[in-house]
Amino acid sequence: MYRRLLPIILCLSLLTATQTGCWSSKEIEDVALYTGLALDTGELTKAEQELEEKGISYSKRNKVTATVQIVPVKTIGNIDKQGGQQAAHYQNVSGTGDSVLEIFRQFSIRNERPIVGHHLKVIVFSAELLKQQSIEQLTDFVLRDNDIRPSTMVFVSQGRADETMVSKRNDVIPSFHIQQMHVNQGRTSKVMSPVILSKLDALIHAKRSFALQNLVTAEGETEFAGAAVVKGDSGRWVGNLSQEDAECLTWLTGKAGTGAIKAYDWDNEPMTYEMKALKSKIKARTEGDEILFDVSIETEGRLIETWNTSILLSADDNSKRASKIFQDKLKQMMEHMIGKLQQDYKADVAEFSKALSIQQPRAWNKVKDHWDETFSRSRISFKYDLKITDFGSFTE
Repeated sequence: MYRRLLPIILCLSLLTATQTGCWSSKEIEDVALYTGLALDTGELTKAEQELEEKGISYSKRNKVTATVQIVPVKTIGNIDKQGGQQAAHYQNVSGTGDSVLEIFRQFSIRNERPIVGHHLKVIVFSAELLKQQSIEQLTDFVLRDNDIRPSTMVFVSQGRADETMVSKRNDVIPSFHIQQMHVNQGRTSKVMSPVILSKLDALIHAKRSFALQNLVTAEGETEFAGAAVVKGDSGRWVGNLSQEDAECLTWLTGKAGTGAIKAYDWDNEPMTYEMKALKSKIKARTEGDEILFDVSIETEGRLIETWNTSILLSADDNSKRASKIFQDKLKQMMEHMIGKLQQDYKADVAEFSKALSIQQPRAWNKVKDHWDETFSRSRISFKYDLKITDFGSFTE
C-alpha cells in the first residue's frame, strides 16, 4: 500500500515546490485603491493654491482637475469623537495640471500610500471639460494603463464631476453607488446600457458619435438624467438628450425591453402604459444617392395606471382609444429625439450606421468618412404597433 502511495506523494511534493507565490504582492493596507475618477476643468484646490503661494509648484498648465476616490481608508469603522458620526468609507483626493499621470504622481508626494487603479469602477467627465478637450485626449492615459480594467464604466456629469464622488450618506461609497445603479436597467429604460472603456476605445478610433449616460448631482445625491452626446469627428460634447429622449434611444436600439409611457386621456387625466415586450428593427435602403431608413417598433404591455374614475378602460372601445393615445405619444417622443440628433447635433448615436453597414455595405463605404453629415440628411420613417394586452388587477 505504501509503495503505491509513494509516487503520488512525491508528485504532490514536487508540484508544491514548483508553485510560485505572489512575491510582488502588497498588503491592502499599504496601498490606496481608487475606485472612482472624476475629471473636471482645471481649478486649483485650496491646498494647491496655498502651496503655490509658498512657491511650491511644478511646470504645468491648469487644464484638468483629477479627483480620485480612495477606498478603503484607514478610518473605516472609527467614530468621529467630535460629532459622534461614523466616518465616511472613502477619501477624495484632487490635483490639477495638464497630465493625468503627472497629477497621479503628485499624489505620491502628498500621501503615505501609492494609489493603484486595479479596482477602478467608474470614470466621470464633466460636460464642461469635454467642450474644451476631446475625450481621446482625456482617456489616453487610462487606456494605456495596464492597471485599469477595460470594464470600467464611463459617464458624463452636468456640473462638476467631482460632485458625483460625494454622498451625504456615510455608509455609501459614491463610485460603487453609481456603478450599481445600472441594476435598475430592468426597471426603467431611462437607465442606458453602460459604455465601458473597451467599447469607448473602439468608438473613439472609429470616429463614431455616441451617447454617454448623464449624471446630475443635487443635495449630495446623484441620479441618471438623460444622455450626453459626444461628436465622433471632434470627440467633444455637443449637447444633451432628455430623459424621454434617452428612453427613446434605448427603445430604438433594442437595448431595453421595458419602459413606461405616460399620456393624458380624452378627459385630460393621466394614464400610464407599461411595456412588457418590445421589438425594434431598422431597415436601410437607397434611392439613387439618397439613404433611407424604415424603422418599425412593436410593443405589448399593460395599462398599469389611470386617474380617470368615470370610465372603464378595459372596455374594447376605450382600450382602442387608449392604445391610439399611447401610440401617438410614442411617435411624438421618437420624432422629437430623432429631430435633435439630425437637426441640432448632426450626430448618429442610434446605430443607424450599423444597420447601413450591414445591409447596404456599398452605400456605407461611400459615406462612412462623413457619416454624421450624411445621417443628418437621411430620410427616416417610422411604423408603430402598440397593443394593450392587459389592465393589471382591478375590481369593478
